[in-house]
Amino acid sequence: MRVVSLVPSLTEAVAVSAAPGTLVGATDWCTHPADLGAAVRIGGTKNPDVAAVAALRPDLVVANEEENRAPDLDALRAAGIDVLVTEVRGLEQAFGELDRVLAACGVGSRPGWLDAAEAAWAHLRPYGPPRTAVVPVWRRPWMVLGRDTFAGDLLARLGIRNVYAGHAERYPRVPLDELNAAAPDLVVLPDEPYRFTRDDGPEAFPGAAAALVDGRHLTWYGPSLAEAPASLARALRAAHR
Repeated sequence: MRVVSLVPSLTEAVAVSAAPGTLVGATDWCTHPADLGAAVRIGGTKNPDVAAVAALRPDLVVANEEENRAPDLDALRAAGIDVLVTEVRGLEQAFGELDRVLAACGVGSRPGWLDAAEAAWAHLRPYGPPRTAVVPVWRRPWMVLGRDTFAGDLLARLGIRNVYAGHAERYPRVPLDELNAAAPDLVVLPDEPYRFTRDDGPEAFPGAAAALVDGRHLTWYGPSLAEAPASLARALRAAHR
């Protein structure tokens, strides 16, 4: 089985679960695990080199409807390549899609990390009293989590109510003055896709506590899900000290 992954989350899941040598290609943004063996880098999630992917002669390309562009996936199909496209808008859907991807990649038995991840979230307790939050994902211009997002679902399970969860768009652009006017208890700042740091982000929200969270634990659906609840809860607690 030869697999190319166009999604960092799925790259990690396949790399640690499938037989050695299964993963033959991955994007430039696929950073986990650190050692991807002989897997060839084939460009970004939004601009993969279709010819390079085809040259790897994969049996399957795994992709995501949000992270990858339809024209690129259509071009891969036109080249005769089987493409599995996932949709992940919530935690339960993520678990189901991971089972589907791993089975398609020839993983015969459910990996232990996936059972551990389900258990970690099943036994989760909210880190504290419910709080409202704005969750930026980009700064220039300001973009935030809106409705129907995987990251929003994770935060809701931790007792965080996203101010923009009812917005018509999934990732709306909202002016900073409007974000501050919403008067959230908390601003949640991940380090990807925009790399928010203590010096870049918190100062824009003077009236709210700021939680700097690991973007991989907030937005990736793979082996990191097992440690994500504890990691996110620590960051949220630290914001209120």
